[in-house]
Amino acid sequence: MTQWYYNIRTHEVEEGKQSLASELDGPFDSREDAVRAPEIIAERARKWAADDAKND
Repeated sequence: MTQWYYNIRTHEVEEGKQSLASELDGPFDSREDAVRAPEIIAERARKWAADDAKND
């Protein structure tokens, strides 16, 4: 199964690991999800922050 990554340095989607791991977000199951990586990651961060606030 192909995995997709979002390169945070170039802002490009990559099929498989083509760059340094420190430059990649993922893996994602689809190219479409990798394209949406910044949005997906921001939503996860908001959820984690809200969960942390509940636990304080």
